[in-house]
Amino acid sequence: MARVLVAVTGGVAAVKAPHLLRLLRREGHEVRALATPRALEFVTPLSLAVASGGEVATEEAWFRPDGRALHIELARWAEVVLVAPATADALAKAALGLADDLLSATLLAGAKRVAWAPAMNEAMWLAPQTQAHVRRLEELGHAFFGPAYGPLAAVGEGEGWGRMLEPEELVERLRAFLAPKDLSGLRLLVSAGPTREYLDPVRFLSNPSSGRMGYAVAEAARDRGAEVVLVSGPTALPDPWGVEVVRVESALEMRKALLDRYPWAQAVVMAAAVADYRPAETLKDKEPKAEAEKLLRLVPNPDILRELGERKEGRVLVGFAMETREGLERARGKLARKNLDLIALNYVGREGVGFGSPENEVTLILRDGRVVELPRLSKREVAHRILDFVKELWKR
Repeated sequence: MARVLVAVTGGVAAVKAPHLLRLLRREGHEVRALATPRALEFVTPLSLAVASGGEVATEEAWFRPDGRALHIELARWAEVVLVAPATADALAKAALGLADDLLSATLLAGAKRVAWAPAMNEAMWLAPQTQAHVRRLEELGHAFFGPAYGPLAAVGEGEGWGRMLEPEELVERLRAFLAPKDLSGLRLLVSAGPTREYLDPVRFLSNPSSGRMGYAVAEAARDRGAEVVLVSGPTALPDPWGVEVVRVESALEMRKALLDRYPWAQAVVMAAAVADYRPAETLKDKEPKAEAEKLLRLVPNPDILRELGERKEGRVLVGFAMETREGLERARGKLARKNLDLIALNYVGREGVGFGSPENEVTLILRDGRVVELPRLSKREVAHRILDFVKELWKR
């Protein structure tokens, strides 16, 4: 985790700063807040102090009675400065190297890493001057999170580019910004979610998979610098930013999407819960229940993971095994049969983990015989543990 200075400038989105500070602390970061005079017209120093857990840096506190300069202290303390919201004025000052207020002086005094969350009217964001300032700051190594397209604050403006990303999105972008890029150069193919096998236009066979584990792998790999394609069955999860997402429904659609992209991939994490069977026939119309029961005949779906293993050709291949009993031996058998490098075993029915849960408890079994039992962790943390082994196997 990092020491994060959140610099709040004078836009309407400043009202979201306390929530952002709380989220960053919950993430494990040590945070401090800096507020410009205009920012304090939208949010109080007290609310920022409570949310950050410490004193707020303001213009009035710039020079200390003991002679210490606050902008120097802040620049040395912060491992990253997140300006959120960032106005056009703040961008311009930083790009031109001005230092006539606490924020611009802190940035000029050697802030190590800087990220901006722009928030302004669309016309101001798209103005040639602003875009020139953005390019200059990017040349200096600064990052930009957004802006997004959405409702703008000014009366009568409707929607446009210039809306600040939501605090939850900013925390996610910052996580990626700070992550080591140890998977840079890796082309990773990930599958996630369930499949749906339709009997008729209304009824289908499926399972309770939420897709969270596969999405966590895709997002963690993106954060660590990999190029990621995510093939997703039907889920309620939004498409992760920075990831190419291919949406499918059935096992046959997932098979085609994965095989189409397999030549591109250097590693595959098969986290999807693909249905083992599908109706032999998909009815054109919804039949009465009694008739549908007579017509329901199942045939096996293709074993996608086995097919990938047969065409492996030096790729790193990771699978998952969901078991209710005798899991370790069954998982070892699946590892061997399907020519995998790693399999993640988890047990169905354990309270608080697995399908739909934000946490998981898995055992990692490697081709070389190693067995690593992980404690209960968030699915994001499990994803990173899996990717640590993917990195090891990929770089051999």
